[in-house]
Amino acid sequence: MQIVHSSKAFAGLAAVVLASLGMVQAAGEPDHAASGAPPADAATDTTTADRGGRVPDPGIVALAPFSAVAAGGPPPAPWQHRTLPRVPQTNRFALVEVDGRTVLQVRSEAAASTLVDPLALDPQRHPLLHWRWQVSNPVAASDFTRKDGDDYAARVYVLFDYPTERLPLLQRLSMALARNLHGTELPAAAIAYVWGTAQPAGATGPNPYTDRVQMIVVESGAARAGQWVTVRRDVAADFAAVFGEPAPPVTAVAVGADTDNTGEAVTTLFGDLWFAARDVTPPAGGDAAPGR
Repeated sequence: MQIVHSSKAFAGLAAVVLASLGMVQAAGEPDHAASGAPPADAATDTTTADRGGRVPDPGIVALAPFSAVAAGGPPPAPWQHRTLPRVPQTNRFALVEVDGRTVLQVRSEAAASTLVDPLALDPQRHPLLHWRWQVSNPVAASDFTRKDGDDYAARVYVLFDYPTERLPLLQRLSMALARNLHGTELPAAAIAYVWGTAQPAGATGPNPYTDRVQMIVVESGAARAGQWVTVRRDVAADFAAVFGEPAPPVTAVAVGADTDNTGEAVTTLFGDLWFAARDVTPPAGGDAAPGR
């Protein structure tokens, strides 16, 4: 039986969750994942006003919008920077102004870390995840079939509250050991939407460290590097396709870039992210969460 317990093992989970394997938690921050309760400012399916102070369409659940705050300041709560203790270099996250709008910039140089936003969302009600991203260049050696290629110019992780009792016995034992070792909850399913290189857009497969993280290549190569690319993914349909069963609740979304294995460098931009019902029409251009 393979027991996963390195800093890179469960890499997708470790980088995206509030409580994850080997993750350093922000000083003084409560462990919401372990308690089972989302933070007070987490977005939910029943939120009546988003964290930018707007009253959104009931068909929309917006993550804390970067566009609602001034460039130069910290990301809006409850976004939190999460690091890996045995990865010496962390990504540098900053809010910058691009074309008159505040966006998130990620500078990654032989580094790995992630910005995480917890939420409580039913993907059957709000299955469509919208975002836009831009990369300066692809990570040349990115390849999700190899551990030394588990780096990406951009990534969006969606974390699910998957019941561990549904896991095969050996995976349940591995998960129980990981949770016991680290004194916290470790989610058992995640999708990683990535800007890759070796695989073409549309490719899917397990993360090289664990099949509990399923990779979906949304964009690949250099053809659209330097351009804003708008993305819409049906998270419920994607979960069913890669895990073979209905999607459980979503508990967090994370964004970042990853270059620690390959030693490469990339600068990545993210616009606002939001979930929507299937009958909601996104705003023209898709450059900010609806209402901005």
